[in-house]
Amino acid sequence: MFYKIVLFLCLPSVLAEQLCKPNAPDGLKVRLSIKTALDSEAYEWNRNEKFLFQATIAFAMSQYTGQEFKVSNILVCDETPRVSFWFVVTSPANLSQLMSKGVVELAVRKFRNRINNAFLLSDETLEFVGVLPTLASPVEPATPPWLIVFGVMMSLVSAGIVFVLVSTVVQNKRKRKQKGDDQDDDEETRVKTVENGCDGVYNTSFSEDEPNTRM
Repeated sequence: MFYKIVLFLCLPSVLAEQLCKPNAPDGLKVRLSIKTALDSEAYEWNRNEKFLFQATIAFAMSQYTGQEFKVSNILVCDETPRVSFWFVVTSPANLSQLMSKGVVELAVRKFRNRINNAFLLSDETLEFVGVLPTLASPVEPATPPWLIVFGVMMSLVSAGIVFVLVSTVVQNKRKRKQKGDDQDDDEETRVKTVENGCDGVYNTSFSEDEPNTRM
C-alpha cells in the first residue's frame, strides 16, 4: 500500500520528465517579462504562480475542447530564473498521451486575454513562443455605428432644409422691401416733377400771351 502511494505521488514528476522536454514536438515555450511589465510592482515567480499558470491553461483547454482538464494535465519543465519554461498538455483520458500542439495553440489563442489578465501581463510580456497573438475582439459601442451615421446624415439634411427655408424667407423680405423702396422713389420722383412744372398738359386757354378774343 505504501509503495502504491509513493508511486502515485511520484507519477506526475516521472511523466513530466518523460513527456515534457525542451523542443518537444507537442510542447510550447513560455517567456515572462514580469519586471519589464510591472517594474516596482513586479511579483516573484514561485510555485504558486506556476500553479496559477497550470490552472489557466487547464481552463483554456477545458473551455476550448469541452473536456475536463486538471492542473495535473499541464506538465511544466526546464524552468529558468529569468522565468521561461516549457509545458505540454496530457489527455484527460490518458496521462501518458499528449494533446497535439495545434490544439493547445488554438486554445491559448482563443483565451489569450484571460491568461494575460491572470498575470497582469500582455502579449509582449507573456510570450508563447511561436504562437501568434490574437487581437482582442473590438468593443461594440452601445449605439450601432450605422445609427450614428444615419443620425449625422439626418441632422445635416435637416440643417440644410432649415437653411434653405430661412434663406428663402429672407430673400423674399428683401425683394418686398426693395420693391417698396422703388415704388417710394417713383412716387417721390413724380411729385418733384409736378412741382417743377415738367409734367401735365399745357392749357392754352389760360395763357397770358394769347391775344384777346374778338368781340
